[in-house]
Formats: sequence, structure tokens, C-alpha cells
Amino acid sequence: MFALLAGAGASASEAPGGAHKPARNDITNVASLQRGARNFVNYCMGCHSARYVRYSRLGADLGLSEQQVIENLMFTGERIHDTMRINMRPEDAARWFGTTPPDLSLIARSRGPDYIYSFLKSFYVDPSRPTGVNNLVLPGTAMPHVLWERQGLQEAVYDGESDAEHNAVHKRFKEFRQVRPGSDTAKEFDEFVRDTVNFLDYIGEPMQLERRSIGLRVLTFLLVFFLFAYFLKKEYWKDVK
Repeated sequence: MFALLAGAGASASEAPGGAHKPARNDITNVASLQRGARNFVNYCMGCHSARYVRYSRLGADLGLSEQQVIENLMFTGERIHDTMRINMRPEDAARWFGTTPPDLSLIARSRGPDYIYSFLKSFYVDPSRPTGVNNLVLPGTAMPHVLWERQGLQEAVYDGESDAEHNAVHKRFKEFRQVRPGSDTAKEFDEFVRDTVNFLDYIGEPMQLERRSIGLRVLTFLLVFFLFAYFLKKEYWKDVK
């Protein structure tokens, strides 16, 4: 349930203020995309759809047979050509979470892979929130920490600076501190998140796999054509000074 849900904003002094961590995902890594698809249907599709993606296209691009898709990824559709929709009604989601979880088909194109990667790794314990957690990248998010069993729980550690003139303390994020271990090691969880981000990046534009391949062939053709044209021009003009 990877809802990048907006919530109450935090003050500027509480914002992370730093650049997002680089996801370094690779959509040409088919094994990673297969794992990411597994992660998506198991952890995200309880609340989020990907209504612009068809199961049949997923199988073709990820090297999966129709039977493999049906048995391992198709938990909501009835036919292989169905799109990745969910059964949760928007009005129920709005009542439970305060807002309707967004469709994630284009989230990577909208926010960028680095944003999603940083978001999923930045949940921390916050007893003041209804879900018991907050997020450093999106303060006040309505999304619960659905990956807490894998990552564990962590708290945000801040440095404080006193502002005597305005009688205030400005908080600056320092680091996360683990307070409860999860089932994954830090490396395993990082790979889990990266695979998931990779899949979200892929579904944002499934054609990009083919587009990149075509682009490489076109550039190779243009390079060869340029060399032929260059040497032909030299041959024609060799006697003209």
C-alpha cells in the first residue's frame, strides 16, 4: 500500500532540507522488475491500483508466461488482459485513511524514482500521528508504515538550535536510529525497496524498454551513415582546394 498521500504539512524547521537519496534503479534488469512486481501486488495492491497497466503486457515485458502471471500476480483481475485495478471502493478508502490512495501507474513519472525510494525508507515512529508513524520526506502522510515488519521501526534524531530572539527551537534532522529490528537486514530492505521502485519506474512508461532499444539502433545507424557520408564527401572534394 504505497500511498504517497499528502497530509498536514510540517514547519520548515522540521523539513529534511536535503536531497533525496538516489534510487539507482535499472529498468533493464528483468529479475529486479519481476521481484518488484511481486512486491507491488503483495504490499501495494491492497489499496493502490495501476489501472494503466495490463497483466498481459506485464507478462510479455517481464518474461513471464500467462500461467505464471495468473498464479503469482493476478489477485484482482479475472482475465489476462485486465488492468491492475483493486476492489477497494474510493469512499471506503477516504473514510479509513482520510483520503483516497492514488493510482500508482504514473507516480514515478510524477515524483521521480529518487523521491519514492527516499519516501519508502523514511518512516519513523511518531506517537502523535493516527498511524503511529510519520515520514521525513512527506510529513503528515496518511499512509501507515506497511513495511515495518521488514524494515523494523526507527526514530528520527534531530539537532536542536535555540533562537533566543524568537524564543524558539529549530530542529534539524540528523539521522535515523533503529528502535526495533525488522525481518530484513538493512541491505535486504534496501534491495526490496529498490526493486519496488524499479517496477514503479517501469510501469510509468512500459514502452521505455523498447524505446531505448530502438534509440540505440537508430543512433548506431546514424553513426555509420555519418561515416559513409563523411568519407564520400572527402572523395568528392579531394581535388577541390
